[in-house]
Amino acid sequence: MDKQAKITISDLNLYIGKQHILKNINVEIPPKKITVILGPSGCGKTTLLKSMNRLTDLYPDVKVEGKIIIDNDNILQTRQDLTKIRQKMGLLSQQPYPLPMNIYNNVAYGLRISGRKNKRFLNKRIEHYLKLVNLWDEVKDRLKEPASALSIGQQQRLCLARGLAVDPEIILADEPTSALDPFSSEAIEKQFFELKEHYTIIVVTHMLMQAKRIADNVIFMYLGEVIEQGDAQEIFNNPKQEKTKAYLKGLFN
Repeated sequence: MDKQAKITISDLNLYIGKQHILKNINVEIPPKKITVILGPSGCGKTTLLKSMNRLTDLYPDVKVEGKIIIDNDNILQTRQDLTKIRQKMGLLSQQPYPLPMNIYNNVAYGLRISGRKNKRFLNKRIEHYLKLVNLWDEVKDRLKEPASALSIGQQQRLCLARGLAVDPEIILADEPTSALDPFSSEAIEKQFFELKEHYTIIVVTHMLMQAKRIADNVIFMYLGEVIEQGDAQEIFNNPKQEKTKAYLKGLFN
């Protein structure tokens, strides 16, 4: 196991009923870089991402074997409270899901559940996180408006701010720009570049051009298996596996 890895996954197999979804996954995810999980639709990318914060527990009939080591703890057999594990990871979904409350309280929610309720403190931290996602200037005069009044791109950045407010170490992003216009997509990608100085970022995407723009590290999956992984430039410029070469040539998607 690489001591520099933020997450080490060993011999991971995941079954839903009799279906073998993830097959002998062995990957290492480096800290403070953008790792892209790339591959065609239905290859297991999102399931792999969800296994990292045990959201797969929510599915009936799921059986998981193997190890997922985060900070020297195998989270599949941990004594830690699951909520604490998930608080280490901010989750960004395909569709933004702002809470049914105003903009201010969407960000304050994460702070309050960790016991921080002082009004002056909340005001400062909410401004901090909204600035972190480049949303402050757009909403500073609208904080009491419902979050649903924002554009979808703004809602996605608000959800990112809400996720950061619980002080995660890792950001998990599942097709985070698939519902966004090009301008909003570019804004999210730009945020990832800035945030990777402080966070380990894992992005699921089937968009090859996006992967080429943002990835430091790539995990290429096909039919539930990891076909190839490593430095992004190495994989994009000199792939070693035939399936990777075919995917990069656009022969299937």
